[in-house]
Amino acid sequence: MPQRKVKIYRVQDDDVSQILKEAVKEADLRGKKRIFIKPNLSHYEYLTGVVTSPELTYELVGLLRDTAEEVIVGESEGYNYSCRLAFKQTGMEDAVERAGGTVINLSEDKVVEVKFPKSTSPLKRLFLPKTALDADAVVDLPLMKTHEFMMYSGALKNLFGCVPSNRRIYLHPYLTEVLCRLYCIFKPALTIMDARVGIEGNGPTKGIPVPMGLMLTGNDALATDIVATQVMKLNWKNTYLNYAARQTGLKETDLKVEGLPVAEVAHRFMPPRIDLPVKAQMAIYKHEYLTKLLFCSLGVVRLFQKVTVAYRGEPVEVA
Repeated sequence: MPQRKVKIYRVQDDDVSQILKEAVKEADLRGKKRIFIKPNLSHYEYLTGVVTSPELTYELVGLLRDTAEEVIVGESEGYNYSCRLAFKQTGMEDAVERAGGTVINLSEDKVVEVKFPKSTSPLKRLFLPKTALDADAVVDLPLMKTHEFMMYSGALKNLFGCVPSNRRIYLHPYLTEVLCRLYCIFKPALTIMDARVGIEGNGPTKGIPVPMGLMLTGNDALATDIVATQVMKLNWKNTYLNYAARQTGLKETDLKVEGLPVAEVAHRFMPPRIDLPVKAQMAIYKHEYLTKLLFCSLGVVRLFQKVTVAYRGEPVEVA
């Protein structure tokens, strides 16, 4: 098994190009004809630290197009907003096309049934987009965030957007296993985590911005996530990452951190506030039929949001 390497950079805007060049070179993506990039478009408008930077994606697509025949940037429909709208309003579509790449709404792509015949859990299969599955290499572009239902959101959680159904929220009762499956299926050749601004508190979209001035790159998505949680001073073993590590045999001692040491850049992120609305939704997510009942229509979800706003004065995250 190749060594799991994660490199931590302190970054100014002028450093991004050089960091991306180093990361692409170390990932050895030469000879890969079709490369699929998964950004984080978890909001229909660009918010720093919440949505993957279009400028960073522009730089990356341009670099990859130097050798690849095709670079495709893909995302799926959100539960309550259009992927196409997000591509346009965040500026991602324009950035990708200017760099010579193409964007794809994965919810409009052909799907392939991926079966898990030896699974002992109720999760027996996933329907995944053919474009991402057929790519010669996958590049994961997550952000450094907390998550009010899962404590942490990073590279593995970003792959959840590869599930093309806008009702993928129905998979939440099995989300820990789903994320591990996606990690093992797509095997990102390169993970680039933009941590210039992180999100703490009740992320991934409604949290508090934290200026970190960092970027993490790695040849393994799970390893990058583990190092990211160490930087955030979160216990990764209390998150879904522990399940993925146990399933794949990854140990903390298998990781090699290069660049800046974790201790030099670590900052304690404020964890999510687990109040009554979050507790209620977490309880619902444990049961498939309750999850489907709550999210059976956008009207029901908006009613839940109104109750939450009345309770705590801020919107609840449902994506």
